[in-house]
Amino acid sequence: MNSTAVTYSVIVPMYNEEEVIEHTYLRLSEVMKQTKAGFELIFVNDGSKDGTVQIIEKIKRNDSTVRLIDFSRNFGHQIAITAGMDYAQGQAIVVIDADLQDPPEVILRMIEKWKEGYEVVYGKRQKRKGETLFKKWTAMMFYRLLRSMTNVEIPVDTGDFRLIDRKVCDVLRGLKEKNRFVRGLISWIGFRQTSVEYVREERFAGETKYPLKKMIKFALDGITSFSYKPLKIASYVGFALSLGGFIYLLVVIWQRLFTETTESGWASIIAINLIFNGIILMILGVIGEYIGRIYDESKNRPLYIIRHADGSITQEQQPAAELEKLRNE
Repeated sequence: MNSTAVTYSVIVPMYNEEEVIEHTYLRLSEVMKQTKAGFELIFVNDGSKDGTVQIIEKIKRNDSTVRLIDFSRNFGHQIAITAGMDYAQGQAIVVIDADLQDPPEVILRMIEKWKEGYEVVYGKRQKRKGETLFKKWTAMMFYRLLRSMTNVEIPVDTGDFRLIDRKVCDVLRGLKEKNRFVRGLISWIGFRQTSVEYVREERFAGETKYPLKKMIKFALDGITSFSYKPLKIASYVGFALSLGGFIYLLVVIWQRLFTETTESGWASIIAINLIFNGIILMILGVIGEYIGRIYDESKNRPLYIIRHADGSITQEQQPAAELEKLRNE
């Protein structure tokens, strides 16, 4: 595919989406044809175990705009987005999930904003259909907690559905941290950013790929990637406990020397020990989260491994850090 002919790249991460992926392709293709410009649809298979890949392979044989990146296993949604950006050739890159909760038609409004000069255009949800009150509440709390804990202005009520300019994509491709929070990275690097509002629809088919366990890990990645406040809170709690323990020690000594109120009691001692030890373990857990991420970075393993991909990363597309490594070799 001639990269000079590609104006728009649409990245679609996929994991077990056989029930919806054909509909996703049809709607995306119909929308992108309205741009009257060259485009590519990059489907990234994140280790699907169903027939998702076979469906895209069949579509690809009849449509030259479709490209497939097939991971060797499941590496995660954020890594799939990263791989799509690594291979994207367009001047504007759109990220959209395969479940059709984010309407592809909104892409046309994003393109209008991009043509006005904005380098990042993210979708902001006015309403979330088909989601439980628990999911809506936890999402709302997460974004507001993240905003309060970091100096990076991460927009609330937004996901990964967005359009970024070529220069933004090139900068992102140079950031190789392992525990990725893409929407946070996009906010961190800056550039001119704006939003388009839309109503998020119910999932077209299938089940959510973000159960509670993955949502918790995603939240931890977001907070630990952009905030050191949990470590500071741990320090403050530790100092407060030490001060409280010292004051209590003085009280016990005073009672022992000047009153007859002190009595030996195992229950109170055990209760205090359990409280203090529990808090200490929580603090160690917070520190462990950061140490674990440092360990992941130090191993310097690749972000993903590809079984097969249409096209390749050209010399011009190589991030600066990788080019320097190649030169040194």
